[in-house]
Amino acid sequence: VLFRSMKFNEVMHLSFYTEQLDVMRDFYENKLGLKAKIIMRYEAYKGQKERGAWAQRAKTRPHDIAYIFIELAPGQYLELFPKGDGQLEHEIPDTRLGYSHFALMVDDIHVAREELVKAGVEIDIEPNKGQSETWQMWVHDPDGNKFEIMQYTEKSLQHKGNIEEDEKKYGKSK
Repeated sequence: VLFRSMKFNEVMHLSFYTEQLDVMRDFYENKLGLKAKIIMRYEAYKGQKERGAWAQRAKTRPHDIAYIFIELAPGQYLELFPKGDGQLEHEIPDTRLGYSHFALMVDDIHVAREELVKAGVEIDIEPNKGQSETWQMWVHDPDGNKFEIMQYTEKSLQHKGNIEEDEKKYGKSK
């Protein structure tokens, strides 16, 4: 093992740019029931020349929002940035390598589904048990960022793993 003392504890945040900050905030706060924890405005970057465009916006648009942290779970956040000047449009999902989706855990996926539907959230894929024996359903936010809602079961491979069986059957993956 290369790193003996470094240990990652959790995912701290996911970050997205959006050109509809108010709509995205409404979705995550009012439809998913999450709460904004930090709102940072450009004025916080006043006089910090090393921050480039953000320092410039501190002069010209000091009260505009630079970013918002919405708490997903204790210590875990979704960070939303307003679209930057000259920033390109969103890619069509699953057309590029790299980022695919994120997942949120719930205690009861069926209750979560009912609450999401009542809040007006479109369910893309209904609750079902995936090959990993974990409940999953799929939704998307107003910008089209897809994400999973998941619930562990007693047989969930995320808990017990399957590496030993896989390596026995196929050999060590490289």
